[in-house]
Amino acid sequence: MTIKTNFTRRQLLKAATGVAGLCAFPMVARATTLAAAPSLARDLSLDHTHTLESIQLTYAFGRRYVPEALKGLNHFLRDHYSGLVGNMDPALYDILHSIQASLQARGSYQIISGYRSPHTNERLRARGGGGVAKRSLHMEGKAVDIRLPGVPLAELRDAALELAVGGVGYYPGSDFVHVDTGRVRSWSG
Repeated sequence: MTIKTNFTRRQLLKAATGVAGLCAFPMVARATTLAAAPSLARDLSLDHTHTLESIQLTYAFGRRYVPEALKGLNHFLRDHYSGLVGNMDPALYDILHSIQASLQARGSYQIISGYRSPHTNERLRARGGGGVAKRSLHMEGKAVDIRLPGVPLAELRDAALELAVGGVGYYPGSDFVHVDTGRVRSWSG
């Protein structure tokens, strides 16, 4: 009798998933319960103004972030100049979700800038257009510049300020609001 021992990678992953599923049955039941309660699902819909890409997804259920969704958001919010992908702070998505909920707004955020590599950040600073900090939180994946169609920019800023989490920059001349997960502060540009 011969036993086959040379599994393909796909077969191994499939088998491991099955075993993990059996071992984690209580977690599966909990995840199913969370998924069944729409109020616990946190969704985002984003349109990127530079890449012209769009993404709509559920990034978290209750307190649990969805790893594949976070990976997709990291790619979506990549440095649009260089294509480099950073690791975005998931708390940033919670801020976006909370702002939209407080405004009772539907629709997609327009993303002007997400992650920025240090090289891109320095190049933009050298241009002298303003609004690009030397130690920008964009380089750490902790900032995003946004608009929300149908919501006046000042209302978007005010909703972000009401959360009292992170930084809020108001740029009416450039038509965007900056939000980040840094210390609480605000400014106008």
